[in-house]
Amino acid sequence: MNRFGDLGRIIVVLPTYNEAENLAWIIGLLRAEVPEADVLVVDDDSPDGTGVLADRLASADAGVLVLHRRTKEGLGAAYLAGFRVALERGYDVVAEMDADGSHQPGQLPDLLAALRDADLVIGSRWVRGGSVVNWPWHRRALSVGGNAYTRLLLGLPVRDATAGFRVFRRTTLERVDLTGVRSHGYVFQTDMALRTVRAGLRVVEVPIEFVERVRGASKMTTRIAVESLLRITRWGLAERFARLTGRGAKQSARAAR
Repeated sequence: MNRFGDLGRIIVVLPTYNEAENLAWIIGLLRAEVPEADVLVVDDDSPDGTGVLADRLASADAGVLVLHRRTKEGLGAAYLAGFRVALERGYDVVAEMDADGSHQPGQLPDLLAALRDADLVIGSRWVRGGSVVNWPWHRRALSVGGNAYTRLLLGLPVRDATAGFRVFRRTTLERVDLTGVRSHGYVFQTDMALRTVRAGLRVVEVPIEFVERVRGASKMTTRIAVESLLRITRWGLAERFARLTGRGAKQSARAAR
């Protein structure tokens, strides 16, 4: 039985770089927990053979697709490439999640159910009921503080703007104009949430349990987090300057890129 038939065709975009240890496991869980959803692996030419493994999994399961990219250009660039493929192939719902197991496939049905009354659903660590497992205190503080800073500076009414476990309606991705997105790193998540809110669309946050990966190396570093906060600072300052000078919001956003 298709629990989400009313939502239309669903696909989960999984960006990968050196995830050979996790890929078969996470796709197996996804296909078991949400058989209604297809999976699109977007591999950035992983030297550990992730792309080859993805092809092997796809050959055994028609619900698994693979997009090979020649270079590693960042998380946002991988997602944008995956979104374009999903839209071209006519999917109505596009989910995104990490391939390392930190986003649990068993929680995806909760996000999909919430999409019935939303345009974007975010699996949030920092709303009531959300949690993080196996994070050191300094990483928790960086995430909580960074999200609070983002809300304050950009006026973004989202508790976890940096979260990467999300479900978009097709119409949302079409409305926010993906061709104008230039954020290719981790700040891409904040950029997409901001664009969705400013398009007048409804964002809902659903609590999740985020579990730090147990296999492979994390791609997130303090340097990446600081770079994201600097980008957000530029956006916020550009917007305030625009208000003072009477320039349009779109023009200020372009100036901040």
